[in-house]
Amino acid sequence: MTFKRRWSIGLLSAVTLLTLSACSSDTTEPASTSNKTTGTEQQTEMDHSTMNHSSSEEVPATLKKAENPKFPVGSTAIISNGHMEGMKDAEATIVGAYKTTAYTISYDPTSGGKRVENHKWVIHEELIDAGEGPLSFGTEVKTAATHMEGMKNATVRIEEAVPTTVYMVDYTSTINGEAVKNHKWVTEDELTEN
Repeated sequence: MTFKRRWSIGLLSAVTLLTLSACSSDTTEPASTSNKTTGTEQQTEMDHSTMNHSSSEEVPATLKKAENPKFPVGSTAIISNGHMEGMKDAEATIVGAYKTTAYTISYDPTSGGKRVENHKWVIHEELIDAGEGPLSFGTEVKTAATHMEGMKNATVRIEEAVPTTVYMVDYTSTINGEAVKNHKWVTEDELTEN
């Protein structure tokens, strides 16, 4: 066997080993969220990498401000049950408080890709031609919400309806220190007094 041939076999072996070790390395799973529909926590496969954590302070024109909310605008609270990484245990400043129905939804993104299951939250006023709320489990309707890529104009399935006060909040991520502005939405039962 010539030196050139042995060198080629050795190089091929090294490349093969590197490829195999790269394929077997640990990969990070998408962030999971807690779904509190039954009072017990169950994990859902929810990747919020395309979620717009910060958003505009604009809200739907038909959305009504809450009268005497538990957490008034300008006050602070602790996010006790965050539905995205970096939310849980973060201190939130209340930017807005609104009386509505919040929905957990599942949908196929209009931009393609994997179906989103049990997304929290979309509010009644972000649904298109939804009529009077709350909508019942299994109802399908389109949404105007833009919380995640591919959400706007998607047909969503209602998984849970929660009549509640929802809050738009500012907070700092407990994971990476990122300042999040005008996050939509956090429900009243996801907040505790500071």
